[in-house]
Amino acid sequence: MRFFSDNAAPVHPAVFAAMAKADVVDTAYDGDALSKGLDARLSALFGREVAALWVPTGTAANALALAALCPPFGGVICHRDAHIQNDECGAPEFYTHGAKLMPAEGAGAKLTPESVAAVADAIANDVHRVQPRALSITNATEYGCVYTPAEVAALGALAKARGWGFHMDGARFANAIVHLGCTPAELVPHVDVLSFGFVKNGGLSAEALIFFDLALAEDTKRRRKRAGHLLSKGRYLAAQLHAMLDGDLWLDTARAANARAATLAEAAGDRLLHPVQANELFLRSTPAEAAALRARGFDFYDWADGEIRLVTHWASPEDEVAALAAAITAL
Repeated sequence: MRFFSDNAAPVHPAVFAAMAKADVVDTAYDGDALSKGLDARLSALFGREVAALWVPTGTAANALALAALCPPFGGVICHRDAHIQNDECGAPEFYTHGAKLMPAEGAGAKLTPESVAAVADAIANDVHRVQPRALSITNATEYGCVYTPAEVAALGALAKARGWGFHMDGARFANAIVHLGCTPAELVPHVDVLSFGFVKNGGLSAEALIFFDLALAEDTKRRRKRAGHLLSKGRYLAAQLHAMLDGDLWLDTARAANARAATLAEAAGDRLLHPVQANELFLRSTPAEAAALRARGFDFYDWADGEIRLVTHWASPEDEVAALAAAITAL
């Protein structure tokens, strides 16, 4: 019974069906009708004109976004526990050709204008010091906490006032939207580029890069090609994105994942280390307690000392979720 990661979740049948329907001869790369239709499709979703590019991984999405926003001699302020800081094997630095990541603090892996300013204001404005040129946040965060529209707006306003680009890593953007009950447009104030996650939410191999600053998209098309991420049969990636958007499937799958996490959160009680606002849970657990859960057939990651992480997904079997909830209660 696996609660490791939503990356390991099954692909939604609608995604496979859409890929099968796209299995006809069409123009290569991103010249097919499905790929060309993404701009209009995502513009309608966000209620404004955007440029949308498919990419095969979240790492590629984040790294290409930051390369568009930050020069090699600049810096990107992010949380010290951000995925771009700890889990992308230096891809942001590689794709930006050397930009520096500048870690900041914040509970639940959330930044505040104050924590961001504390990093930026400590840097002397001279040629010897790397200057911040971009701000990156994750929503939902690496600890499953969600930025509200007002919190995003405050951080975005700070970035704009200082002339920085603003990036949102939305690997679990759908889970954040479902938790807040807001529209996608309401959650991206001042954002220049959004890495819109689909793989964790029922997709197979396609994420979306959403450019609210349209001028950044053209050069990113070339960066995508240069980086080896312009797939020759791009229609299969575009088909996945269209399938997830059809009938708001992306929201339905996120609701299912969040609901399963809420069931576990209720059982966990005061073991919880962070609010459960998406589909990740971080629990206090002794090694003996973790071993007891594993002995009953549950798989999950050990996290920091005395912590475990549990992740639900859209297809987490409800009987397995119920069984894990009972096992946690019984500890």
